[in-house]
Amino acid sequence: MSSLVAYDDSESEDESCDQKDEGAPETFQTNPAGCNNPNLVPGPSCSVTDQTALEPHRGVTEQSSSSLHVYPKLQHWDRKYSSGREDKYFKDISATLSSPVNQGETVRLQTPRLPKRVPDGSNPAKMPPSALAGVRPYIPKRQRLTQSEETEDSQNPSEQVLENQTRKILSDVSSRVKPYLGEKLKAAGIPRRLLMSLEGHQGPVNTVQWCPVPHISHLLLSASMDKTFKQVWDGAESGRCLRLYTCHSGAVRDACWTPCGRQLLTGSFDNMAVITDVETGQQTVKVDNQFKVMCVALQPSSPDVFLCGGYSSVVLAWDSRCCKVVKAYKAAIQQTLDILFLRGGTDFITSSDCVSRDSADRTLIAWDYQSTAKVSNQIYHERYTCPSLALHPLEESFVAQTNGNYMALFSSQIPYRMNKKRRFDGHKVEGYAVQCDFSLDGAILASGSSMGSAHFYDYQSTRVLHAIRAHCQPCLCVSQHPVLPATVATCDWAGEIKIWH
Repeated sequence: MSSLVAYDDSESEDESCDQKDEGAPETFQTNPAGCNNPNLVPGPSCSVTDQTALEPHRGVTEQSSSSLHVYPKLQHWDRKYSSGREDKYFKDISATLSSPVNQGETVRLQTPRLPKRVPDGSNPAKMPPSALAGVRPYIPKRQRLTQSEETEDSQNPSEQVLENQTRKILSDVSSRVKPYLGEKLKAAGIPRRLLMSLEGHQGPVNTVQWCPVPHISHLLLSASMDKTFKQVWDGAESGRCLRLYTCHSGAVRDACWTPCGRQLLTGSFDNMAVITDVETGQQTVKVDNQFKVMCVALQPSSPDVFLCGGYSSVVLAWDSRCCKVVKAYKAAIQQTLDILFLRGGTDFITSSDCVSRDSADRTLIAWDYQSTAKVSNQIYHERYTCPSLALHPLEESFVAQTNGNYMALFSSQIPYRMNKKRRFDGHKVEGYAVQCDFSLDGAILASGSSMGSAHFYDYQSTRVLHAIRAHCQPCLCVSQHPVLPATVATCDWAGEIKIWH
């Protein structure tokens, strides 16, 4: 059966939209198929489904059991209408046409009131492909990386500021240190007053060390039992904490600077020894020793090699370039307390926890670095452990902090004899890992104590020059500044750090 489709072409689409009342109802008279109406234009034969689906805006048809009802063209509507209003428009029409219609019956269609234009341009047919739902526009890789970096910076603004400060401060020179650079080494002085107090650690601070590079020697390193180690800036002026490193899951027992001042070597109770970049905070080297690390030391002649000792009878030498063990030093001991390289790096001394009657050959042991052989094991014959060692900067000697409440003096040349006529006493150790340190000119020897005091000794006469009541808890370390005279840093068992001048 052929069907007829009627179109109302009496006026243009734009004029019909402007002149007609959009809210008024329109009445159409149904016509049987095949009637001779001059206003009806014959069209191709098609079903209701095909015609309405393909051309919904040009006419509405409905097919009954006996004939095909054809309606005149509905009022034109702009394609710029949104998809949501478009669905509502056809929903109203379908609801009206769903009721049964008889031949010759009048059907009233209520045209919804729609605006002539949508200013936001939400017409799907005219919108670019990137604006359609479900279609994501292409973003260049460089732009994506820039956006991701900006997002991370906005989420962590404090970390970004902290990193920028780190990079800037490492290249700057402290105004307090600058006048002393390039000058001849002056005699070290005795600190008398408190300059600042640094708080931030939640556990005992095991060690504090000034940076060995003169122009950035205002930086102070601290390692704590709270699993963190910090680089404190400015240790010479403001005392502001520059960066916090949390690369260990256990207590950080020991830490030291590399000779260049750009990296930090740390040992922890999580069995790890880590080399961390100061600027970025990234771990450049991380090795597993299979035992709790008590002490670490860099090889002076080859900074790429470092030694680790701890709860083991073996001291391991690691090469940071390949992260492999290159040497192992074995002894009949339970743990290593400290490692000290002698001048030149050919020999080093280790201290152990042996205190038995026949422990004279195991308390202090001298090793040959290259052959891993014992050079001497008859150095210290008294029944006290030595928790820390310190090398004199100018003379061929070193001192050992002992649990006998004194520091013993030894020669740093074979056969490493102890000087029985000179010892530095007057402070108490009482089992704590109290460290000692020489001034840069070697004239003053400083030590902490279990009573919280910092003691300063004259190296030649071994007498006490001055003692500062520094802390209420045991003072574990006293570090003398390599450039500034009469400036030291102290730390205690409660996690407090103080700068004295």
